Amino acid sequence: MSTMAKRDYYEVLGLDRGATEKELKSAFRNKAKKFHPDANPGDADAEKNFKEVNEAYEALKDPQKRAAYDQFGHAAFDGMGRGPGGGGQGGFGPEFASSMSDIFDDLFGEFMGGRRGGGAGERHSGRERGADLRYNMSISLDDAFTGKTAQIRVPTSVTCEKCDGSGAKPGTDPVTCPTCSGAGKVRASQGFFTIERPCPTCGGRGETIKDPCNACNGAGRITKERTLSVNIPPGVEDGTRIRLTGEGEAGARGGPTGDLYIFLSIEPHALFQRDGSDIFCRVPISMTTAALGGHIEVPTLEGTLSRVKIPEATQSGKQFRLKGKGMPVLRSKLTGDMYIQVEVETPAKLSKRQRELLEEFQKISNGGTSPESHGFFDRVKGLFDGGSNS
Repeated sequence: MSTMAKRDYYEVLGLDRGATEKELKSAFRNKAKKFHPDANPGDADAEKNFKEVNEAYEALKDPQKRAAYDQFGHAAFDGMGRGPGGGGQGGFGPEFASSMSDIFDDLFGEFMGGRRGGGAGERHSGRERGADLRYNMSISLDDAFTGKTAQIRVPTSVTCEKCDGSGAKPGTDPVTCPTCSGAGKVRASQGFFTIERPCPTCGGRGETIKDPCNACNGAGRITKERTLSVNIPPGVEDGTRIRLTGEGEAGARGGPTGDLYIFLSIEPHALFQRDGSDIFCRVPISMTTAALGGHIEVPTLEGTLSRVKIPEATQSGKQFRLKGKGMPVLRSKLTGDMYIQVEVETPAKLSKRQRELLEEFQKISNGGTSPESHGFFDRVKGLFDGGSNS
């Protein structure tokens, strides 16, 4: 394709000359996806357009090249011995992989090992981030109420002190990988374009160890049990996750350390049930206290007793609220409430005198003494009487 026959680069990408960098990149992605040979197998026109799109983007993505092109057009690149695509006009030289990397992650990342993360540079330099760790911890409801500082022992990989994490024998250093020459990646031609893969010899580190450290066998890490202090704030709930930054597994070759995640579970309590920030407690009371009224003392999570007034004729299931006696709300000054639910206890193991008194009480009782039970049986009687009359 001669210089005179070349289409305007902006026209190739379908852009105006004032297009932003974001618009330029977006247009390149769309055009490259449209004309990519994988999507157009055997289509010579598509291959030609694909090369043209790449050449246009290669010229316009660089601010200096773009400024020269805006002023001089295609003549700005005459005499350079190659087109902006590299390797001659419309060619596919080393710069091709760089320009195509902008779209490979978006279009084909899931099919070629996933998107490249921010740690790629660390992997190529041999520094790999350590894995995150999980630790399951069970605590009591009282500890969740007050908060506590707990000591835990965690077996994990730590940096080898003998080689300082390098993996090489003290007094020696890792050597440059002979396969990738330290790049951490190798290139393989596939069709008319080049694909980069992690180096199979060094695993993408760019270095190999000739004399491994005898303490860690070249891993740069050893397994060791550590004691850590964990601060549990008041108000934590079942399933709360606490993150300890940098307390996970040590990174390879001196890479950054992962994190440790503490997952909390709350043990059942003998007296209390929790619902969010509220606490519930079922308290049995005597029949006489329920009938005549009185006072009871109930325990709280604070470790004190609270006095609760029971009015006359209290029925089983009645709830009484103790404001502010519940759980603290995590990372807040708010506090939930405590609810006392009374359960009227039927007398058992009666003495002769107690039985006589209850029988006498029963004789003089009427519908007003037990209105709910009398009302229920009156309705039952009316139902059956009505059925027999019909």
